[in-house]
Parts: sequence; structure tokens; C-alpha cells
Amino acid sequence: MNQQSSFIDGGSEGVLYLVPTPIGNLEDMTFRAIRVLKEVDLIAAEDTRQTMKLCRHFEIDTSLISYHEHNKRKAGEAIIEKLKDGHNIALVSDAGMPAISDPGQELSKQAILEGIRVISLPGANAALTSLIASGLSTDQFKFIGFLPRQNKQRQTVLEELKNDKATLIFYESPHRLKEMLEAMHKVLGNRNIAISRELTKKFEEYQRGTLEEALSWCETGTIKGEFCLVVEGNQMEEEQEQWWDNVTINQHVKHYIELGMSSKDAIKQVAKERNLQKRIVYAEFHQ
Repeated sequence: MNQQSSFIDGGSEGVLYLVPTPIGNLEDMTFRAIRVLKEVDLIAAEDTRQTMKLCRHFEIDTSLISYHEHNKRKAGEAIIEKLKDGHNIALVSDAGMPAISDPGQELSKQAILEGIRVISLPGANAALTSLIASGLSTDQFKFIGFLPRQNKQRQTVLEELKNDKATLIFYESPHRLKEMLEAMHKVLGNRNIAISRELTKKFEEYQRGTLEEALSWCETGTIKGEFCLVVEGNQMEEEQEQWWDNVTINQHVKHYIELGMSSKDAIKQVAKERNLQKRIVYAEFHQ
């Protein structure tokens, strides 16, 4: 086991802090997040221009370095070396929790493999924010993120999820929303869904209903901004195989007679278990 004592001095290496940022409303920035961003030696940002705006707002003058999908290998190696040299570094995404549908997961994983402390701060997250306001079950849920763009691959993933009883959480961009809803309706059926957009902002919206209603809304609704989709899990009860499924009606009746039932009671019991009319069971048994 790789044990980490987060707040006890662990040696000469620095600490990688995973710091969530607001998903829209700047008031969702925590006091702790501001303090950490001020105290670290560097901030690794997905988009330094976007993070610079946040830093100016909260009077954070820490130096920024770039870390994103297109430079993650080279930049990640450099960040790991700086952490090994004792620098404390905060990783942020453009909005929300870093390392969720974000290359930060790879930096976090590499730091752990190198024995570097990784400390995550709680904060804003679009998936959980949408889930708890969806009106759907929160007992079990599964975060999927963005589905594949290709139709065939997207359908394959949905087929794998269609029997899952957990509530499903997806992200989607506006220009692929309708085709995603169509694919869901085709594979998952007409389930309940909650669609959120512009979370925590002035124009925050929720659309709650069925997938059929969501498709109709796509024709007239405002399809702008990033979307979070919370979809009901599979509510179908699985049919359990019964011991009599592999025996004939005649054998089924004889089983209960051998247990001491009269033929009349045995026929009645078999009709009940097989959800058949008694006359059908009677006729089959007396053939």
C-alpha cells in the first residue's frame, strides 16, 4: 500500500494540490482554495489566460505554467521534476474539479507513482451539482463524462450501460446534444432525464422529463453552453429463472402431487406459478 500522510512533513519533495475553481459563479471559490493558490510556488493551468482572470479577481500573484491535453507529456515531466525539487504546485482546470474529464488525472497518477503527496481540495463540480438537483436517485450513480463522437462507438458504450441500475451522468457539448439524446433514446428507451446548462450562472437552466420530451425540447430550446445530462438507471426488474421453467406442465403438477397435494390443488398451484388459467393446466395434465 502507498500510504500518504497529507499534512505531516513528508520529506524534501513538494506537494501537488488539486484545486477546484468555480464552474460559473465566482462566489463558489473557497477560502482554502484562494489561500493555497497564493501560497504555492506555481499554478499549472489548463488555459493560463482563463486562470489569469481568476487570479486577478482574487489578487493571486503566483506564477502560472501551462498544462493541457496537447502538452501534457512534456509539461507533466517538467512539473514532476519541480515537485521533486521541493516546489509546491497547484493544478487547476478552466472550471470545476481538475482531473475530471481532464488531463490532470495523468499528472496526479504520475505524482503518486513518484511518491509525491497529492492533496485534493473539495469544491465546485458540475456532475454532482446536476445530480443532486435532478430529482433522480442519488443512491448509486456512475459518472461517464463525454461519450465517443463516433456513432458506432457511442452506441457500444450505451449498450454496455443499458442494464446498469445506477443513475448515469454525462457531459456533452451543444452541437452534439441532439444526436446524443437520439442515441440514448434508441438504446436506453424512454427514461427520465435531467439536462442542466449554465450551472451557477445567471441563465442556469434545468430541463426535467423523459428522453422523448428532451428531444422535443431540442427543437425549440436554447442549445448553448456546456451540458450535463443525468439519466435514470435501468428500472426494469430482472426476471428470475424458476425451477419449473425447464419442466413440462405435466411434470410440474406431478411434482406437487408427489409432495402430498391433491391433483386439484396441484393444478391450482401450477396455474398460479405459471400465470395460466386452471383449465389450460387441467387439460394438459389429463391428456
